[in-house]
Amino acid sequence: MAGLSRRHLLAAGTAALASGVTHAASQDDETFRPVPTKDGFTTLNPDEALQFLIDGNSAFLSGKASNPPVGSKRRLELAKGQAPFCAYVTCSDSRVPPELLFGRGLGELFIIRNAGNTVDTAAMGSIEYAVAILKVPLVVVMGHESCGAVDAAKKVIEEDARFPGAIDDMIHPILPAALGCRDANGKVDLDKAVHENVRRVVQRLRKESDPIMLAPQQKGKLKVVGAYYDLDRGKVDFFDRP
Repeated sequence: MAGLSRRHLLAAGTAALASGVTHAASQDDETFRPVPTKDGFTTLNPDEALQFLIDGNSAFLSGKASNPPVGSKRRLELAKGQAPFCAYVTCSDSRVPPELLFGRGLGELFIIRNAGNTVDTAAMGSIEYAVAILKVPLVVVMGHESCGAVDAAKKVIEEDARFPGAIDDMIHPILPAALGCRDANGKVDLDKAVHENVRRVVQRLRKESDPIMLAPQQKGKLKVVGAYYDLDRGKVDFFDRP
């Protein structure tokens, strides 16, 4: 060791790091399974799209999640257009990143995020755009453990709490779900309220009278599914499937 200069050590370390990065990248490239597309749209049907998410979350749980390509080649491809296979409605919570939970890459998930995974006019327009223009075969509405927005609705019901700014208005659409999950003492079960909030949004999207949402569901080209993310386990459970 005494005969090695600092420059030689740095050079050796850099080479080893580069070798490790290259090896990891090649492994990631081998494990990543891109979503098939044709003529600018996904070729998956609703059940196939859902299976991609299920498989991706299983890999995430096992520590085998792939590293999707994010380099210049992929960015240049996406500059020409996008072909997502799923519109994903979920909470703004920083602990709930859909791409990471499912090991998906740039341009694959069309994500609509706001506190409490509610659907207002902007969110509905975004979902309809994904369905009508981008031809996604699957819409997922996902709630999660310890949702702050649903917990705020719980506090409004149990404690007559009030929140500043626009937070009160944001919570309002969640109140019916929380009210439906009160026990005999008027207490709201938070986890049940999160699930109920998802169910209400799912049912709204399934019964939306606009042909944009209704027609492809009637033809079997679109499914709307509920999901719940367990923060502790890292597991996404899909429920309320049509």
